[in-house]
Amino acid sequence: MKAAKLRPGDLVEVRTKAEILATLDEQGRLDGLPFMPEMFAFCGKRFQVFKRAHKTCDTVFPVRGRRMKDAVHLETRCDGAAHGGCQAGCLLFWKTAWLRKVDAHSAAKPSTGAPTLARCTEQDVQKHTRTHSAHLEERPTYVCQATQLPYFTSDLHWWDLRQYVEDYLSGNVGLREIVRGGIYATYYGISEAGIGAGPFMRWLYDRLHLLWRGPMFPRKVGTIPVGAPTPSCRLDLKEGDLIRVKSHAEILETLNTESKNRGMLFEAELVPYCGSERRVLKLVRNIIDEKSGKMLTFNTPAIILEDVYCRSRYSYNRMFCPRAIYSYWHDVWLEKPADKTAELPR
Repeated sequence: MKAAKLRPGDLVEVRTKAEILATLDEQGRLDGLPFMPEMFAFCGKRFQVFKRAHKTCDTVFPVRGRRMKDAVHLETRCDGAAHGGCQAGCLLFWKTAWLRKVDAHSAAKPSTGAPTLARCTEQDVQKHTRTHSAHLEERPTYVCQATQLPYFTSDLHWWDLRQYVEDYLSGNVGLREIVRGGIYATYYGISEAGIGAGPFMRWLYDRLHLLWRGPMFPRKVGTIPVGAPTPSCRLDLKEGDLIRVKSHAEILETLNTESKNRGMLFEAELVPYCGSERRVLKLVRNIIDEKSGKMLTFNTPAIILEDVYCRSRYSYNRMFCPRAIYSYWHDVWLEKPADKTAELPR
């Protein structure tokens, strides 16, 4: 089965553990993509395809778009159980060799059986979740799909129009979203071309944004000098709490001229969520640094909100990436709704 045959919404069944192990090399990989221990829990279960993973974004080396073959994203995320409790909640990559397409009324298919001499075992998959050092006191270096992404993907230039055609034909992105993204990318490119019209063009964008039903210009920066303290607060939030995301203008007052607050970047992809009400999904304290493989600990827990992730609408060189990385929020960018009885569906 090729990824080109799968579209968002298609129902698939994850193959059995034995079938998947039979596809892996001695390091627990297929075409360089690690099958991680956290994924065994999904074997034999059915999921809808979330997006076709024909492309993705590399956050290990300088951020860039990358091409991928025969893979999709399901509605499954890593829980970090085999990777030191990492809380990043990355959307998992699934090779189509690990899946079978089914319909809602079909019975589960029996295993087709695995070769007797499989090159990989479940223990091998577990063993390759980290590199091993001779120095016992050294912090572990973790290995996962995110840290290895540059090595199971290939170059993809932003100007390769074929990727946008597949974005549309695959069902990953609607035509309106593609047109809206094209308007923004063209407009931003001209405004940054060094012809002196940038401030006027950004002002004009703010006046015209309703024409394409998008937010105002999303790449604005704060005014606090770099090195000066930025505001903070503590809301003492818990999972499931209802919050309101402050307006973009209010958040800009908390940012320095690099669009950061205490080291955390407020990026353009967060702007469309401004002014909305959401529930807290998770408080994040530990994540794996994709560049080094080392575990990082936040000084103050970062906040992940339900159904709030990067949709790559304004991202350099990787427009419409389907990776759906969770967005991180500081307390100071959020507030508790004035109406304490307000409710959102759980």
